[in-house]
Amino acid sequence: MNTNTASKPIVKEVLLDAPPQRVWQALTDNDELKQWYFELEAFKPEVGFEFQFSVEHAGRNWVHLCRVTEVIPNKKLSYTWRYEGIEGDTLLTFELIPEEGDKTRLKLTHAGLETFPANIPGLAVENFHSGWDHFMGAIKKYIDGKS
Repeated sequence: MNTNTASKPIVKEVLLDAPPQRVWQALTDNDELKQWYFELEAFKPEVGFEFQFSVEHAGRNWVHLCRVTEVIPNKKLSYTWRYEGIEGDTLLTFELIPEEGDKTRLKLTHAGLETFPANIPGLAVENFHSGWDHFMGAIKKYIDGKS
């Protein structure tokens, strides 16, 4: 039985100095993703599209396996997030909320972390918190610096 205590999803928000269409482009255009996110071989904002990427961390190669589950252009993008050879399946969602002054609030929700085995240190909830803090900062720097 899994004893991971991450029953609450991780939620991160950042206010970006760009309209939703611009933020959507940064979330869905593979050339832009490579600037602030991960090196993906390919990415398409289409339900059912599968992609994977590898990250070296703590002496281990983590193969991420993802499948797009929901696409509402300029509003919402969701995909599954799991690891090769490890039980557990999570859902990552990006929501784009228009704000006054042509700004966008980007809300990231990573749900289902409790489905990962609790005995793998690399999958500790704190690692996801710090990782998503990093990427929310990275997209803010990327968008605000390019808009």
